[in-house]
Amino acid sequence: MHVFVTGATGWIGTAVVDELLGAGHEVTGLARSDAAALALAKKGARVRRGDLDDLDGLRDGAIDAHAVVHLGNKHDWANPAENNRTERAAIETMAGALAGTDRPFLLAGALAGLVQGRPALESDVSPAVGPDSMRGGGENLAFEYVGKGVRVISVRFAPSVHGVGDHGFLASITAAARRHGVSAYVGDGTAAWSAVHRPAAARLVRLGLEAAPPGARLHAVAEEAVTTREIAEAIGRTLDLPVVSVAPEDAAEHFGFVGRFFATDMAASSTATRDLLGWTPSGPTLVEDIEAGAYACTRR
Repeated sequence: MHVFVTGATGWIGTAVVDELLGAGHEVTGLARSDAAALALAKKGARVRRGDLDDLDGLRDGAIDAHAVVHLGNKHDWANPAENNRTERAAIETMAGALAGTDRPFLLAGALAGLVQGRPALESDVSPAVGPDSMRGGGENLAFEYVGKGVRVISVRFAPSVHGVGDHGFLASITAAARRHGVSAYVGDGTAAWSAVHRPAAARLVRLGLEAAPPGARLHAVAEEAVTTREIAEAIGRTLDLPVVSVAPEDAAEHFGFVGRFFATDMAASSTATRDLLGWTPSGPTLVEDIEAGAYACTRR
């Protein structure tokens, strides 16, 4: 099939484009820069120039394709209202363009804030509803289009989609360790993150696009729960730094924006996802990736 991908040159999007092309699908990637366009063209993908604010371009990209994978996000942590506005407008535009076609619209979802005190399940409905909620309530907004003839699928990615070259949360936490000369966790370090190796996450996106039913919530999770203390200890061993606890009230100052996430439990199960699609995640664990040096040269 011909797939239109937003966020096509991002950390997850790059791997998804490779996975789709390798499986014989055609890909058109959204590119906002010459460098991004060149990277996509070199892979053999088509290029649509534009960004998430180019709603006409998003609509045309969706109409021209057999499926949409929406991974793009502004990630402007200083302006969440703008992030939320952009996300909702993009979803309404692309899902609206697919209304009545039964074509797939797969979007990136989040595990943060789903539940407390236990790993999140695929059956857990996101509490984020409305434009002022996390990610603008995008998952629930998208699911409204299931009843309008769109095969909407949400892939909720683990907070650590890890691997060499990752510039996300773990890169920021590693950079904080270098700045302060200690590898830290928050509080008692029992908050736990789920994790998945990047190629395994990309493979799940392809499988979901090809076979998941409308309204499916998929969890891109290989490891259900890696404690933040285990993560800090692995970083400490790799960088030869002492490992310490940071008080919750000092987390933002120590880590920057990622502090509030590192103090949050984001454990999740993927049992239902594996059963539904026959997905078996592979690759190194998060600690193995850290200890192998995946973040040793990271700078943020």
